[in-house]
Formats: sequence, structure tokens, C-alpha cells
Amino acid sequence: MIYLLIGIMFACTGAGYLLRRMRLLRRINALILPTVCAQLFVMGISVGSNGQIVKNLPTLGTQALILAVAGTLGSLVAAWCISRFFFGNKK
Repeated sequence: MIYLLIGIMFACTGAGYLLRRMRLLRRINALILPTVCAQLFVMGISVGSNGQIVKNLPTLGTQALILAVAGTLGSLVAAWCISRFFFGNKK
């Protein structure tokens, strides 16, 4: 199943790249933000109506905070390493 989803993602990326000059696709870009906001709203309603998720929210929130901090720190370290080793001081 995961391979199917990844395949669809790559196929859509390729189609978007090939059709990027079409006027219709440029107009669709204006619909992306409202669509994402609507999806987040519906997902929030779904999560809020699930009693088990709401009951475990402190535990889930702590785990999410740890993952967010670790991901941010990892990205900063990687960016520093790339900057230092690939774009070092040029005197």
C-alpha cells in the first residue's frame, strides 16, 4: 500500500512539472491554501470528537513537543554542518 501511495506522489509530481506552464494550473494555486485550511478544520473536528485522543492529549502533546524540538535541533545542526563544510570561509 505504501508503495502505491509513493508511486502516486511521484506520478503527480511529474505531471505537475510537465504541465506547469498551463494557465489552469496557475489558477489552481489560489485554491491550495483554502483547501489545506478546510482539511485542517475537518481533522480538528475529527480529533476533538475522539474521546480517547482527548483523554491522552497531555501524553501526546509531550511526545509531539519532544519530536518538534528534536527535529528543529537536528535541522539546525545539519544546516550548520553544511554551511561550515561546503560553504566555509572564503578569504
